[in-house]
Amino acid sequence: MSTAPKRPSELRRLEQATKLQNVLYEIRGPVNAEAERMEAEGHRILKLNTGNPAAFGFEPPDTIVQDMISGLPAAAGYAQSKGIPSARRAVVARYELVPGFPGFDIDDVYLGNGVSELITMTTQALLNEGDEVLIPAPDYPLWTAATTLAGGKAVHYLCDEEDDWQPSIEDIESKITERTKAIVVINPNNPTGAVYTREVLQKIVDIAREHSLLVLADEIYDKILYDDAVHINLASLCPDLLCITFNGLSKAYRCAGYRSGWMVLTGPKGHAESFIEGLNLLASTRLCANVPAQYGIQVALSGRQSIDDLVLPGGRLLEQRNVAYEKLNEIPGVSCVKPMGALYAFPRLDPNVHEIHDDEQFMFDLLRSEKIHLVQGTGMNWPAPDHFRVVTLPWARDLSAAIERLGNFLASYKQ
Repeated sequence: MSTAPKRPSELRRLEQATKLQNVLYEIRGPVNAEAERMEAEGHRILKLNTGNPAAFGFEPPDTIVQDMISGLPAAAGYAQSKGIPSARRAVVARYELVPGFPGFDIDDVYLGNGVSELITMTTQALLNEGDEVLIPAPDYPLWTAATTLAGGKAVHYLCDEEDDWQPSIEDIESKITERTKAIVVINPNNPTGAVYTREVLQKIVDIAREHSLLVLADEIYDKILYDDAVHINLASLCPDLLCITFNGLSKAYRCAGYRSGWMVLTGPKGHAESFIEGLNLLASTRLCANVPAQYGIQVALSGRQSIDDLVLPGGRLLEQRNVAYEKLNEIPGVSCVKPMGALYAFPRLDPNVHEIHDDEQFMFDLLRSEKIHLVQGTGMNWPAPDHFRVVTLPWARDLSAAIERLGNFLASYKQ
């Protein structure tokens, strides 16, 4: 019997798993791959595709770094599956200061490798084939990807640009079916920068209550607020519903690369024992989240919050928001609702001025011509190719110059 190895031509072809066929994450999709190829050739790319604070000079607070370093001797082994108790206790203390936030204890807190891991855990534990999740359009596309990967169906409810990107209550109501299991609320919103009103949030809660929906509150930007915007924690409006609140260190604390996030379960849990058992199982199978970063949580959530200075008058983030909003609206055929929170703007291209039929191609062409990397609106699950997302993290002068180049490019761009 021959023991010669098979030639490559005889090896069975390995196809992508069918469950990945409709999973997209355009923030790091084909345009990002082209940007990386260009960088490898020596081009300098202005990366406005991800909210990555450290890349633009927003360094983590020294106290977080120091506590992580001091915790390293104890961080070599696995931690508890949900996370180290001191960090989870700090999360409890954080929300004890939020008016109306339902009470919970450390057993209701799960630490994860960023909010993204916790979103994936939640959808995996929750969804059976064909179960539906209501997700905003436009959205942070990981919610749609994670729902699809878990076998569920992402059903997008529209946010209304003419109403400062507030969710359309009528559209939410029209899209609920017997398979709807949960509703996602991203507030402050990525990618629009909208901060939702109490009235709109209360109506969403009323719908969730009527249809017994799990409430999923993505509030990673809750401390990044501009002007007179006020953030209302969704859990405070629905103490009688199971609500999962997601947050972490990546944005307000500028620690994106540390991969340190948390989720908090509030409200009644008796009807969800099996689901919560699934969360515990998934938390156990990954053993634990990144342990060194967990040692930065306690100090991050205590004392003075360094993000406050950045969003007040004279602060970098507010100045950059202002520049982005003003400069985008100066471009003929471009309009932008003023972002009231988060790190993004979501401008509109007037189709009567700019005939964009393929917004991904538009992103490719802009990247190759101007070395600016943005994300197309359809990549954020917006239904038409007439929007794109701008990250507002660069220094104001750099952001102003980039938007000016974008305007010059649009002036002569034909598809």
